[in-house]
Amino acid sequence: MRHTLLILSHLLRYPTEGLQQAAPELLATLELDGVLESGQIGQLEPLIAAIVDEELLDLQERYVGLFDRGRAISLHLFEHVHGESRDRGQAMVELRSRYMAQGLEITANELPDYLPMFLEYLSCLPLPQVLEELAQPGLIIEALAERLAERDALYAAPMRILSGLAGATGSSASLAPADDPEDLSALDAIWEEQQVRFDTPTPAAGEGECPKAAAMVARLHSPALERNRNHG
Repeated sequence: MRHTLLILSHLLRYPTEGLQQAAPELLATLELDGVLESGQIGQLEPLIAAIVDEELLDLQERYVGLFDRGRAISLHLFEHVHGESRDRGQAMVELRSRYMAQGLEITANELPDYLPMFLEYLSCLPLPQVLEELAQPGLIIEALAERLAERDALYAAPMRILSGLAGATGSSASLAPADDPEDLSALDAIWEEQQVRFDTPTPAAGEGECPKAAAMVARLHSPALERNRNHG
């Protein structure tokens, strides 16, 4: 699970030259990790092909146009839960403390609730804890997957896979009206009803990993989260 989460994290990040260089090996690495079915891995092929074949500037422009203009498909999870309220700041502090408890420090200019960063944090946890924590924003992830699919965005594929891993079982009724994708009042109401939370569960035992997959993922390393060498 660890390597699959890291790869999904990188696929959902702002495209970089490093990602372009590593992209041709990602499908094989996902197969080695053994978490996803072949059909799920196949869903990622169009996005990975675009990362490999397109100009980096074009990829970056598309990413910014998709994720950084408006709240509807923001990758900042707490924005969908707390908006700009004071509660969001406290939630950020608590999430950052959980990263630090794993010996991780945020080194990138990014907020703790950025979904790719949250996935990187999850990749450090034992499998039972990963599944429990990933399920907490499952409804948000499902809604993001549906919104991306409505836009025919290639990024819908990794988000849809994450939704499945999170065990999300909602329906399109959880989305705001399609004719006003920026109006999240309906979705916010449902999230409040369902009490979307980011609690810290009890840690459990760890899991093994594939050495070949580990070597591949190491090449994808991002400086967003760094191990604190003084931890522990």
